[in-house]
Order: sequence, then C-alpha cells, then structure tokens
Amino acid sequence: MATTIGIMDSAYFVGRNEIVAWINSTLQLSISKVEETAPGAVACQLMDAVHPGMVPMHKVKFDAKNEYDMIQNYKVLQDVFNKLKITKHVEVNKLIKGRPLDNLEFMQWLKRYCDSVNGGAATNYNAMERREISKGGKETNKKAAAPSQANGKSSGPAPRAHASQNTRRNDAHSTSAPQRNVKSSSNSGAHAHDEQITELKVFIDSLEKERDFYFSKLRDIEILCQTPEIDHLPIVSAIQKILYSTEADPAVVAEAQALVMQQNQPLALSPIDEISEEKPNRPEAQKRKSIDCFEAFDMGSGSRPRLSDISDVQYCDSPLINY
Repeated sequence: MATTIGIMDSAYFVGRNEIVAWINSTLQLSISKVEETAPGAVACQLMDAVHPGMVPMHKVKFDAKNEYDMIQNYKVLQDVFNKLKITKHVEVNKLIKGRPLDNLEFMQWLKRYCDSVNGGAATNYNAMERREISKGGKETNKKAAAPSQANGKSSGPAPRAHASQNTRRNDAHSTSAPQRNVKSSSNSGAHAHDEQITELKVFIDSLEKERDFYFSKLRDIEILCQTPEIDHLPIVSAIQKILYSTEADPAVVAEAQALVMQQNQPLALSPIDEISEEKPNRPEAQKRKSIDCFEAFDMGSGSRPRLSDISDVQYCDSPLINY
C-alpha cells in the first residue's frame, strides 16, 4: 500500500512536469508549478477524486492565501486520512511554505496512492462541478477555463479576406517575422532560466534537509553524553572533545583516542585489597590447628572461655597473630 512506501521507492522519482500534467488532467486545472499545491486544496480534491463523497468539499478553500486558511485545508485532509485509516504523516508546516521539494515529495506520494486505488482512474468524476461548492472554486474554474478557450480561438478557422488585405497581411508578416523570432528566442531563454532556478531551489532544499538531519543526530549524541550516569566516563569525554572542536585538527582525534586508551588500562590493587584476596587462600592445616587449640582449651576447663582469660590462651601458631 502507498501509505508505507519508502523514500527510495520509484514513486519519488517521478518528475515535476509529470506531476503537474497529472494534476491538471485529473482535476481540470491549469497549474504550472508544483508549489501551487501548497495551500492543500489540490490534495483534498485529489482524495475526493479517488474517494467520491468522502471529502467535504464545501470546507475546502481554493482561495486560501494565508497560513490559517491553508492549515484548515490540511485539517480537512487529515480527517479524511483518519476516516480511511491512512497513517501518512503530513508535514503541514513545511508544505504551507511553498518549498518546491517538500510539495513535490508529497504530490509524488499522493500520486502513488491514487494509482493504487482503482488504478488512479477517476470514473465519471466532474472536477469542476465538485469544485463549484468549495470556497474560491468558481474563480479557480474560470482561470482553468481561460487557457482552453484561448487555445480554441487560436485553432479556429480564420475569416475570409480580400486579396489586397491578404497581400498587406503577408507583407506585414514578412516584416514582423524577425521580431517574432526574437521574441520566441527570448521566451525560450526565460523558460530555460526559470527551469534552472527551480532546479537550484530543489537542490538547496535537499541540502538543507540533509543538514537538518545530521544536526539532529549530533544533538541527540550531545544530550546522551550529558546523562549524569555516564558523563564521567573517559569515552564520553573523548566524544565531547570531538563534538565541541571548532577546527578540523587531527590532534583533537589523537587526544580523544588517548582518553579512550586510559580507560582500557588495568587498575592497581591497594595493599588492603591484596590482603583481602590472600585471606581465603590460607592452608587448611593452619585452620584445623587453630580449631584444635581452642577445642583443647574448652575441654580442659569444662566451660567457655571468658574475655578476661583471653590473654592465657596459647595461639598455637594461628595466622591471626600476623595481624
């Protein structure tokens, strides 16, 4: 299902021109850039095309100009996602800014979803009629109909004219031909320039997205190193030394490695620790000899020794005299 597609899926390799052409053919619109989908109304109607009647089109605002109205459109879209149990996370704060890359990725995902539902074919869906009931839908329909009417007029039959008028027209065409060539070349150059600017914007957006990703990782490492349970460890000090270094100096890495090597050195035992480790290893014969000595004292007196008689006890080479 399209709700779980990965970032390397083929859906995210669909070009901008293909996405724009798909939106225009599906919804009978005349948008020229993918950024024009930022207000969210296009996304709402695309969901209405594949799930007729599921989207309350009277709440959708095609004339949304400010962020508040755009957010309202995305709330309508999120409600539809919840009804259909679609788990797609919509990054509204990024989409409403109109950045080309963010809107392109969302439209790529939406196209993949629409293609997965009934093959993406909106059967008997009248996009203009559905858009009429939304806010700003009538103005959007007029804008969409204007280019098609202009194309129809230009392709229609020309009225008949007299021979003299045709002659004058031909002369005028011959004189204005170089000017039209100059205009067409300038228009093509401007179009290529706009394409280059759009590509650079997409490239910059991708770089900023990658920068934010790695910065968040470094911030997570910094927060982990500040945990009280581990902030005293040498390995944490080594990581912080690299993390807070302001220059690409190899000496910083060498110092960090030295801190890690100090952690791996064995610790020297104190004299008390050595004595405590030697205690369990004394010979069993000495233990038994000490016990026999005390038993002999006990049987000879017939009673347990008192503390005042401790000085009269023969230690019989007990290891305790060493302490």
